Amino acid sequence: MKSPLKIILVGMPGSGKSTFGRQIAKQLNFVFIDLDHLIERETGKKIKDIFGSEGEGKFRELETFYLEKTLNGLDGFVLSTGGGTPCFNDNMEIINQKGVSVYLDVSLEEINKRLIKDQTGKRPMFTGLDEGEITLKLKNLLLQREYYYLKAKIILSGEDISTEHLMSALMGFFRN
Repeated sequence: MKSPLKIILVGMPGSGKSTFGRQIAKQLNFVFIDLDHLIERETGKKIKDIFGSEGEGKFRELETFYLEKTLNGLDGFVLSTGGGTPCFNDNMEIINQKGVSVYLDVSLEEINKRLIKDQTGKRPMFTGLDEGEITLKLKNLLLQREYYYLKAKIILSGEDISTEHLMSALMGFFRN
């Protein structure tokens, strides 16, 4: 029998990885882990402070360290990654070796609405940007990151992003 699944959600900031991840974890009776929150808890520092004082390079090292520690240490969980996690340090390959990656492919228009509604305060990358600047930043990020996201084992897009669609797609991974 296979060991319990490790489900890793990837996608753009604002794509719903944390919200959707909590729903899936609850339905499967799995632990839910938000990688950014884990990093903040373990380091005692906010992500924006790590970026500000130590730089993106140090943050990406910490991100990979805690990603690998989580993937190697637990079974039966749903992990929400940061938007950039799959794009650095061979993280997407590590994710695919250790678990089932799921790309939440949400339209940039929808993400833009969510970020504006969220007032971007929780997302330092978008703080101080107006709607047009957010749109441009999102387009540039997607151009840089989609290559990695598309390596996911499961891709859920638009209307397919539901617990039912993901559960259906996961059924093959539950079988021996």
